[in-house]
Amino acid sequence: MRTPQAFFGWTVLYATFVLAVLGWGVGFYGPPVFLHAVAQRTGWSVALVSGAVTLHFLCGTFVVANLPRLYRRFGIPAVTLGGAVLLALGANGWARAGEPWQLYAAALFSGMGWVALGAAAVNALISPWFVRRRPAALGMAYNGASVGGIVFSPLWVYLIGGVGFAQAALWVGVAMVAVVAALSFKVFAVTPQQLGQAPDGAACQGQAPAAVPSPAPVPNLWRNRAFLTLAAGMALGLFAQIGLIAHLLSLLAPLLGAQTAGLAMGLATASAIAGRSLVGWLMPPGADRRKVAGLAYAIQICGSMVLMLAGEHTWAVWLGVLLFGSGIGNATSLPPLIAQAEFAREDAQRVVPLIVAISQGAYAFAPALFGILRALSEQAGHSLFWFLATAAGLQAAAIASFALGSVTPARRGARPARP
Repeated sequence: MRTPQAFFGWTVLYATFVLAVLGWGVGFYGPPVFLHAVAQRTGWSVALVSGAVTLHFLCGTFVVANLPRLYRRFGIPAVTLGGAVLLALGANGWARAGEPWQLYAAALFSGMGWVALGAAAVNALISPWFVRRRPAALGMAYNGASVGGIVFSPLWVYLIGGVGFAQAALWVGVAMVAVVAALSFKVFAVTPQQLGQAPDGAACQGQAPAAVPSPAPVPNLWRNRAFLTLAAGMALGLFAQIGLIAHLLSLLAPLLGAQTAGLAMGLATASAIAGRSLVGWLMPPGADRRKVAGLAYAIQICGSMVLMLAGEHTWAVWLGVLLFGSGIGNATSLPPLIAQAEFAREDAQRVVPLIVAISQGAYAFAPALFGILRALSEQAGHSLFWFLATAAGLQAAAIASFALGSVTPARRGARPARP
């Protein structure tokens, strides 16, 4: 009697987790460290180097929006490996740039490369293997992003201080490309059809996945309320988050001291992992995912309000960071889940990269604009209050946007799923 083959989707999930650790560790959490290292090495102004960070995130929006087309033409393994190579070349360019134009050229490479290892890529890799368990699977895979911050932020600082920026970028780049190459051709090249497996391992258990209603295709996404409100909600929420996170350490350092403020940032990351995991495992299959996203942002707003008391009460720092951090991960993982529930499969494959691209294009400017707000607020003597009030206001707008896009299956034009 032939032994049933183990469900390969779990291997894909673990591999995608590793990919997220590398992608975010180098492509998302790396540039803030690079900024400091480049400014120290070259003596260039922080404003000049900050422009390269903004370019890094902006240029990635054009690539991520076209990921489905790239996947169709070249295949997921080749695109993923190509992204790792571009990111490694870009990181080395940051480390070796001798002129500003070289730095900005490096930012183009790193920005185009890291999105092939980012949120849209994680969704594309997980979706074929999981349907019923997709919220939990995506939550676990996206936790690799948070782990990437925990591992790589101190690792970059340690390596740059020990062996220099150039050597650190070379070592990390070579290791990243080697790991992604192995994952791409040993794991990501495998499809459920090749193994005769169904999503969630149903074929291994002799069960067929339950048919669920499939929404009707959308002829024009840019005139579709569900798409526009989903994109706006994700962009507003991430703009608030990135803007606040970029300055939170320096805001808390005068209150707690630099080392203790670093611990507070670590608590925010741990809270992000816990919040994403809880939503992934506890959210019912038929839940309104827009309401779940709204609840996550409401908790973050409570966190911002509690942080307003940080100047007078130390406990407010820790409680505020805990509450705000709980939604950091869900801001990335919930919008793709909303898209997969509200759009037909062929539309969702376009919607997810587009909303990721729109939000990334928006939050690329968040650190700079929040920096301007911070400077103006400090002049008025209320830096923490207005800073946090702006973040809370943007997240309230994100909640409103999600609510405006809520539609019933009947209004959405649901159709029976194809066998």
